[in-house]
Formats: sequence, structure tokens, C-alpha cells
Amino acid sequence: MLSQQMLSVVVAWDLYQARHSPLVLGNVGLVQIVPVLMFTFAAGHVADAYDRRRTLVLTQIAIAAMGFILAFAGASRGVTVIYACLFLGACARAFQWPASSSVLPNVVPPEHLNNAISWNGTGREMATVTGPAIAGLLLAWLGSTAVYLVQAVCTLLTLACYVALRPPPVIAPKRERRGIREMSEGIRFVFREKLLLSALSLDLLAVFFGGATALLPIYADSILHIGARGLGWLRAAPAIGAGAMAFALAHRKQIGPAGPVLLAVVAGFGLATVGFAISTSAWLSFALLVATGALDSVSVVLRTYLVHSRTPDRLRGRVNAVNALFISCSNQWGAVESGIAAEWMGTVPSVAFGGAATVVVVGILAAAARSLRAWKNYS
Repeated sequence: MLSQQMLSVVVAWDLYQARHSPLVLGNVGLVQIVPVLMFTFAAGHVADAYDRRRTLVLTQIAIAAMGFILAFAGASRGVTVIYACLFLGACARAFQWPASSSVLPNVVPPEHLNNAISWNGTGREMATVTGPAIAGLLLAWLGSTAVYLVQAVCTLLTLACYVALRPPPVIAPKRERRGIREMSEGIRFVFREKLLLSALSLDLLAVFFGGATALLPIYADSILHIGARGLGWLRAAPAIGAGAMAFALAHRKQIGPAGPVLLAVVAGFGLATVGFAISTSAWLSFALLVATGALDSVSVVLRTYLVHSRTPDRLRGRVNAVNALFISCSNQWGAVESGIAAEWMGTVPSVAFGGAATVVVVGILAAAARSLRAWKNYS
């Protein structure tokens, strides 16, 4: 996560400095969503049918290779090279996500799973906080090449962690090693589980409309006038809120009533996004982004536990692949939507519209999804 966050900051900054185009920034999401759309079902099948640790190691080798290509590309590191490396790295992560998401329940006892999810989120958010901050400092002091090099080293450290991991082997029945029907069982399971479908759809639509991450370089450079270092802190702000909230949630046994809480925090996420859109104060903007991260952290913990607790292990890779598809569609297509909307209506109106649309989505799903309204606890 540290590597990914540093890479996202330096890529966004370099692309914006090269073209000064919201559309070029938004297309970062496009080149990273295409592999997810191409490989989601195959990746879930691989996570269920084969050794998950081996999948993690092989995909991380590919990610590390892409990291070092960007680090040593030098003057040839233009828009085309950046897009190509992001695309190839996204291909590897498309297979890595279902395997890594499915490993946690294999190494943590069921009674500690919720607590482990919260601590896992805390660790990821700590990296998400420090990654953009480090990237912003390195950008300001040493330039882009230093950021690319440090993130590449982080990919190797991640590889060492995966090599050291020792989860129990996954033994899949022979009938699940082949066939389109077996590969697509994850999405059929999600559509059968109405509560799961409602929760994932809520996150997809909220982040699709409400995310402003792709446009942060414009806010840092042209609206708040805080430069590369300020961009790093803006990127870190949601993670600061999410990390603090995840740490607090790690000391709670459960969040209830879960469904109404999920709807409330997503609505709050949308309202905070509207506030960020119209703010011209760097400190207020930072605080509102912290709030979006804290609210999103509650949503992440609830949805993650829901996926793990409702999914049998034999399907966990395929269901997590579907979850990854929902998340990637919201994040990456949301970035594309942000770029197009900002090009069409302007940066501030587009972000404000997205936050308002998130609140509307919550209202529609609250009225339509009875299972979500009725979800009281983790049972």
C-alpha cells in the first residue's frame, strides 16, 4: 500500500505537469480498470483453485518489475510509458487482490476475524497516510525519480513478506478447476445474497460519484495553491481519518445497527465531499478529507466483514474477485468520471455534484433495499 500510494501521487503530479488536463488524470483510472474487467472471474477462480501464496508471490514479482521500469525510465518516462506500466501492474493486481483478500480468514480464527479486519485496515491506512506524505516531500525536495525509486524498493519488501507467508493450502474439488460456470459462481452468489449485493452496490455508486482523489493535483496547484508538498498531505488526509477510525473500531466488538450505520456514514461521506468541493481554505479542505476517510473506514469494516462472514471458503476467492470488481469500478471509473465531469463543467462544480449524487444514491438504496435497512449486527 505504501508503494501504491506513493506511485499514485507521483504519477498524478507528473501527468498534470505534463499536460495540465483533467482528462489525462482521469484516464489513469481507465488504464487500471480495464485489466480488472478482463481478468476478474479468472482471477477469482485462480484464488480458489490454486495456492494463494504462490499467486501472491508471482504477481508481486510482476508488480516489482513494473516499479523498477518506472524508476529507471528517466527522460523516457512520458504519458505513454506511465500508462503502459500502470496497465501491466493492474493486470498483476487483478490476480493478486482475490488471493490476498482470501488469505486473511485462512490465518485468523473466526472469533478474531472482525478484530483482525480492523487492525488490518489500521495498518493499511497507516501506509496510506505516510505514502502520500513521503511522496509529496520527495517530490518537493528531490523530484519524481526519487519517488519512483523508493516505491520500487517497497515492492521488493512486499515480495519478501509474501514469500514468508505460510497460509494453509487451499484444496479445491476437481470440478471447480474448470469451466465458465465455476468461474462465474462468485457473481451468482453475490446476486443471490441481497444484503451483500446492496452493500457492495452502495459503495460502488458512492465512490463512483463522490470520489475526488483524481482531481487533487488541480486543487493543490490551482485552487488551494499549496504545491506538491500540499498534494501529498491532501492525499494522506482521508487515510489519516480512516486509520484513526479503524484503530477505534478495533476496540469495539461490533457496530450496530449495521445497516442504518452504513447508510448514515456513506451519506456523511457525500456531504463532506460537497464541503471539500467548495472550500478555499487548505486547512478546512484537509479536515473535510479526513472526515471522508473516517466515514469510509466504517463502511469498509462493515462490508469486509459481511463478505468474509457470508462467503464459504471454497467461494471466497471468486466472491472477493467480484468485490474487487465493484471496488475497482468505483475507484477507477470514478476517476474517469471525475476527469470528464471536470473537463465539462469545471473542477469545483463536478466534485460538488458528485458529493450531492452520493447523498441521493443513499436515499434511493435506503428506500429500495429492505435487507440493508434491516441489517442490525454481524449475524
